[in-house]
Amino acid sequence: MKTARKLVKMARKWQKEASRSYCNEKITNKGHFVVYTADHNRFVIPLQYLNTTLFKELLRMSEDEFGLPTDGPITLLCDSTLMSYLINVFERGLSIELEKALLVSTLD
Repeated sequence: MKTARKLVKMARKWQKEASRSYCNEKITNKGHFVVYTADHNRFVIPLQYLNTTLFKELLRMSEDEFGLPTDGPITLLCDSTLMSYLINVFERGLSIELEKALLVSTLD
């Protein structure tokens, strides 16, 4: 049976570990940035995606709807399902034709 002193020591250790893991969730890797979707899901996006017309349009639409964030995160006007799909498409390689089709179908 554990003594009260040992239990308190274990609880402090777990609390310290939990606070470290929470802080690490908020930190992104170099070359990435964080956006949130309209349904409040968090996505870590590589900076190279900013070069695509599709992502620029998403950011422009977000700015038109919400304004420029001064003290909060960037929130995009899409839901997490669409964002997951777009990330999957970006990872596979986005052709110019596919990007134009996505612009027409998802952003209109």
